Amino acid sequence: MFPTAFRPSRRALLGGGAALLTAAIVRAAEPDLAGLSDMTAGAIPIGVAERQARLARAQALMRASGIGAVLIEPGSSLIYFTGVRWGRSERLTAAVLPVDGDPCIVTPFFEEPSVRQTLAVPAEVRVWQEDEDPLKIVAGFLRDRKLAAHTIGIEESARFFAFDGLARAVPGATLVSANPVVRGCRMIKTPAEIALMQLATDVTIAAYRWTFPRVVAGMTGTEIGALMNAATRRLGGDPEFALALIGPAAALPHGSREVIRVADGQVVLMDCGCTVQGYQSDVSRTWVHGRASAEQRRVWEQVRAAQALAFRTARIGVAAGAVDDAVRAHYERLGYGPGYRLPGLSHRTGHGIGMDGHEPVNLVHGEPTTLAPGMCFSDEPGLYLPGKFGVRLEDCFHMNPSGPAWFSTPPESLERPV
Repeated sequence: MFPTAFRPSRRALLGGGAALLTAAIVRAAEPDLAGLSDMTAGAIPIGVAERQARLARAQALMRASGIGAVLIEPGSSLIYFTGVRWGRSERLTAAVLPVDGDPCIVTPFFEEPSVRQTLAVPAEVRVWQEDEDPLKIVAGFLRDRKLAAHTIGIEESARFFAFDGLARAVPGATLVSANPVVRGCRMIKTPAEIALMQLATDVTIAAYRWTFPRVVAGMTGTEIGALMNAATRRLGGDPEFALALIGPAAALPHGSREVIRVADGQVVLMDCGCTVQGYQSDVSRTWVHGRASAEQRRVWEQVRAAQALAFRTARIGVAAGAVDDAVRAHYERLGYGPGYRLPGLSHRTGHGIGMDGHEPVNLVHGEPTTLAPGMCFSDEPGLYLPGKFGVRLEDCFHMNPSGPAWFSTPPESLERPV
């Protein structure tokens, strides 16, 4: 949502500020944190059999799409298929998934022992030295598998130098998007994935319940977020973000640099999430500290109704864009709009979620992808009135054959956000 010149992540907005939490607040929180316990001890990580099933699914989609191999750089897709947890740098580490047989991991020679520490599937590992071109190593694997003249899929987040280098190393190949394969696998969550997402959501809701009564007049958003993160860690989650927006700052969906303190009559909008075994939660809550105005209450109820409408509209076979269209029509009937213009600010109804907080596809106007069992989305049709306040209620759901199912239950009222 940020303009090109300023597009930090929600985590980046809060990462530096969380360290500024005052010692007094930390000391006050410690006795309460002692009453929280790890909720994630029974979490079942993704196993070898599940990853091998993912590879088999990817290979079936490759055959159906006419793709001979897929190149994947470090990130969530590399973890998804191989278990390898690695960062991106100028030194290429990548996986090549062939249409048949085991994948290949290409990595610098001196990094091989470290890469093998998280490799979770049978795979060939080929290394390159500092004076070698790693894409030529990739090309050698493709030639050995007789795939160098085939269509090669490139995972959508891969950097240009990997695409360009491979094009030069295998001039006989056709390079295309790997979305039909990678998205085709990752958009459909298995029961094991949904269980981890449910656990991450349970942690976030528990952390909200602990944090909400501790928000008092005079606190800043940074201080509130630090309390939320502290509770999340104690409950066993790995905090991803804890955005807390107060008053006029809540009218800017991802926040403001201005420091605003909680006061009577001010909206508090929180957007928080964590990971459990690599799978994410994303939950937003909005309430008013003290007495709510008639306008605040009216907008909150309008958003609540829009969220419920989106959930009712989400059905198997319905286009993802139709869910957002239902919300746009609802808001236009209330006098907002047209489209995403209010007056004020608005945004799409939701986004996909899984290993990444935002994954394809989105619940946004014009998205033709139809909803299918296993897909997971956020449901967060916010309303934002610049200079006044904003309201966002966000709960995620997963698609069952019979329809959507909540990961977290939406709030009952403005006074009871959790």
